[in-house]
Amino acid sequence: MTGRLRIEQVVTSGVFELDGGSWEVDNNVWVVGNDDEVVVVDAAHEAGPIIEAIGDRNVVAVVCTHAHNDHITFAPQLAEDTCAPVLVHPGDDPLWQQTHPDQKYWPLTDTQRIAVAGTELHIIHAPGHSPGSVCLHFPEAAALFSGDTLFAGGPGATGRSFSDFPTIIGSIRDRLLTLPEHTRVYTGHGDGTTIGTEAPHLAAWIARGH
Repeated sequence: MTGRLRIEQVVTSGVFELDGGSWEVDNNVWVVGNDDEVVVVDAAHEAGPIIEAIGDRNVVAVVCTHAHNDHITFAPQLAEDTCAPVLVHPGDDPLWQQTHPDQKYWPLTDTQRIAVAGTELHIIHAPGHSPGSVCLHFPEAAALFSGDTLFAGGPGATGRSFSDFPTIIGSIRDRLLTLPEHTRVYTGHGDGTTIGTEAPHLAAWIARGH
């Protein structure tokens, strides 16, 4: 293994579609690893920027934090191009089937560990935004890839099909806010935050209901 561990951000743009609606969105794609190998988190929308970020490195896995179409657009094609597995929690199979009904994935499980670049990413099942939403904890870098479960300012949206507000609150309270306060949160959209920044506001989120 060569090179320092690093987290690289790629922002791609496209359309999120669910329940008959569509919204223009920018998505954060995270490339995690070193000079030799990487894991890609949420291969969204556009092939070019993601392929450019990967370069000639080996892709260990393409991990989907959840299966809303805007987070998985390019996942099967990237997996095929790089000979890497696509990993999705089976709780999100109904959502996956809406976008990629003819494509297979490998099932993610809670507490699963994904080895990359001499370290490990830890899978945390955190349902609520969707039944199969997961976050990836990267202890060595004090990092959490939260998908659409936790943002700067509160939980991800729960107003659409397959989502539930009490469930996402339970996931954040019991699985995420228990991480060290200095843990940096790398979100699925927009700017990041830290666990310590968000933790004091849990009661306010519950009171407002979103």
